[in-house]
Amino acid sequence: MPTSPWPALSGALLLRDMRPDDLTHLVALRNNPAVNHFMLRTHVDPEAWCREWMTIPDSETDFSCVAQLDGEIAGLGLLGVIDGLGQPGMPERTQGVMGYMLELDLAGRGLGTDLARGLLSAAFDSLELRRVIASCNADNVASARVLEKVGMRREQHGVQDSWHAELGWVDGYQYALLDHEWLA
Repeated sequence: MPTSPWPALSGALLLRDMRPDDLTHLVALRNNPAVNHFMLRTHVDPEAWCREWMTIPDSETDFSCVAQLDGEIAGLGLLGVIDGLGQPGMPERTQGVMGYMLELDLAGRGLGTDLARGLLSAAFDSLELRRVIASCNADNVASARVLEKVGMRREQHGVQDSWHAELGWVDGYQYALLDHEWLA
């Protein structure tokens, strides 16, 4: 079983394992309508979400983390390990899926880039994954910019591929990066 890649420094952020006393803050962040405006799942049941996050330390496939700035919670990073696509006999658990959320008052300071870079470092340097993907709503310009700044390539532009409660059918982007691209 892989061990947690946390704690790790990434730019101005400390990425670390979640602690039980973080849960109230993390649920408030996750359910903040302004923060999750572009999320497909705009609200989570607090109790169920907390139970889910409490299982992360024992998970072989979930390496989500808390992002901390100057001793305070700044956001959260999501990093899951999945199987890629392929025919029978392909290696298992070679791909990562990442995402992130930051406190709104921290936007525009490069912390999203620090968080994404830290997730990629964990995926490739610690977990030795082959490929990492991330998705965002095409209207979420800031997130698309972060993914491009950390070297991810836009591989897919899904036209009207998801429903947004306020915007209707919206486009989505999927980005990816391979391990040898990360090392370069």
